[in-house]
Amino acid sequence: MPVYAVWESHFPPAVAREGRALTEAIWRDDMPEFDGYVAHELIEDLDDPGHLLVVGRWTTRQRADEALRDYAAHPNARRANELVSRPRTRFLGHVVSRSS
Repeated sequence: MPVYAVWESHFPPAVAREGRALTEAIWRDDMPEFDGYVAHELIEDLDDPGHLLVVGRWTTRQRADEALRDYAAHPNARRANELVSRPRTRFLGHVVSRSS
């Protein structure tokens, strides 16, 4: 059963474009290099473009946690952390129901 890593970021308006570009680069260019990465979706708040959610799919919790640990010092992750108006958050979950 896949594990979902749900990330939430809040970038202030002045850096929202850069924050989105960094988030896209992290997930498009970097995450696929990690064992266990399956796919992701980047969701932008319609009313607040600096508010982003990423729903990443991983094969296991262990693989998602390894990616978090190993990627924390990457320049894109550090820059994203510098730009946010509040700390980025992550939780891990699994699907308990799905619509058809």
